[in-house]
Amino acid sequence: MPLLNSSQREALLAELSGLKRFCFSLTGSQADADDLLQATVEKVLEKGMPEDAHPAKWAYRVCKNAWIDELRSREVRQRYPEQAEEPESSPSAEQVAGRERQVSAVGAALEQLPEEQRLALTLVAIEGKTYAEAAEILEVPVGTIMSRIARARRQLANTISLAEDD
Repeated sequence: MPLLNSSQREALLAELSGLKRFCFSLTGSQADADDLLQATVEKVLEKGMPEDAHPAKWAYRVCKNAWIDELRSREVRQRYPEQAEEPESSPSAEQVAGRERQVSAVGAALEQLPEEQRLALTLVAIEGKTYAEAAEILEVPVGTIMSRIARARRQLANTISLAEDD
């Protein structure tokens, strides 16, 4: 696979803000999202992509797979803590306060969604991807994307409605 050509590089740069939001929707943490974005861009730049690949779709797929790898790695570190390089530490008060400022009522409702619904909804409703593009990125059929989004929207409406009643 050749490294990125100039048009692929430009397309990747144009997609960075959307990719960053996608990273946050995956991780739920700004620090983890920043790390995931950096890892994604590094992988795409180091390994390149096929000439016929759509740069944005390729980057989202690399990002999703990098997050899956990270989750598996964390699971192993939790299972075998004596082999972990760094002990897990709790976030600082500053990090917690910063995260609380970022979360709104809709953000809280989004976080309550199952991951597959949240990712589908984020790609289509926030990132503006078509159902077909989201299906390709998440490697599922288009019909699955449609049903996940329908369920996510219904759950969000119920959650926000309940919050307003309180």
